[in-house]
Amino acid sequence: MSTQEIAGTEIAGTTALVTGAGRGFGRGVATALCQAGARVVGVARSSGELAEVQAQLGDGFTPVTADATDPVVAGRLIDRYRPQVLVLNAGASPLSRPIHRHTWESFSRPWEVDVKQAFHWTREALLAPLDPGSVVIALSSGAAVFGSPISGGYAGAKATVRFVSAYAGEESERGALGIRFVSVLPKLTPATGLGETAVAAYAARAGVDVPTFLDRVGPTLTPEQVGKAVVELVSDPGHDRPAYLLGVEGLSALS
Repeated sequence: MSTQEIAGTEIAGTTALVTGAGRGFGRGVATALCQAGARVVGVARSSGELAEVQAQLGDGFTPVTADATDPVVAGRLIDRYRPQVLVLNAGASPLSRPIHRHTWESFSRPWEVDVKQAFHWTREALLAPLDPGSVVIALSSGAAVFGSPISGGYAGAKATVRFVSAYAGEESERGALGIRFVSVLPKLTPATGLGETAVAAYAARAGVDVPTFLDRVGPTLTPEQVGKAVVELVSDPGHDRPAYLLGVEGLSALS
């Protein structure tokens, strides 16, 4: 059976692991999975942010303060928790500058964080391997499709996250592992710290204030909507494509 024919996963009673769970989309995803009945392990560098999430979600949330880009962390936590749902959300906030004002270090930062964590965790999911029927969701970005000219290597890094996920899906199918790999590409939103900074920078680039820019963009995503979309992808077998663009209108399959 190919990975694209795997049925949806029953979330209640499963273990889910979310990287970058302390804030933004990761926090929204952790909340949605907890509300759906999963035992959620949340990984982030900030113990303070994780403590806030735990206070909100209670005993269904297990905080782990760690660097998601560390391959030892990825291997150790997959071995320990054996998640049926793995959400790869950790990422760096890019420096908002046009291309000629970046250094190589600032330009490549998303590769050193976003791509590195996606690579390590995806690799470990295949090597373990996770149990058949498990789902690995990688958070990419709409920038991977539309570009992001003031974010250095961000758009290219997020496109590579999508490729990593797709390649892993092919390997799961070749090895008959039964692990489903999906990438999600959320559109630009001011509802996270990263998005708020990007929206302000794009508004300034357009010579307008933020409210005017957002009026032009239209309704934008919330972390709660991203969490709902992840639950939908995990539990609904009708979502059988390797990548989805995500806006307020919902998930749209990408070819």
